[in-house]
Amino acid sequence: MLNQFFDNVRDYENPQREYDEEVALLEREDEVYKIVLWNDDVNTFDYVIEALIEICGHTLEQAEQCTILVHYKGKCTVKTGSLEVLKPMHEKLLARSLTSEIV
Repeated sequence: MLNQFFDNVRDYENPQREYDEEVALLEREDEVYKIVLWNDDVNTFDYVIEALIEICGHTLEQAEQCTILVHYKGKCTVKTGSLEVLKPMHEKLLARSLTSEIV
């Protein structure tokens, strides 16, 4: 019984390679990118709100808050996620003449 306990302790102290690989995979998945929307003097509040709802999937309230932040702070992070998800959204924002970047 005592030997089994010490075997379990040894296993705990020396994690298996499989665990290390899972951690490495999770760390790669945690790479988060952001779409930052910048203020401009051209587009109206309604136009930006509509774009954020249609392109980024924002609720009306989220889109309004982001638009206000962009207006008063000069920029706002409007979406976070993987590069594969954000790149098409970024391109659609640019196609609507909105100034955005992925960071």
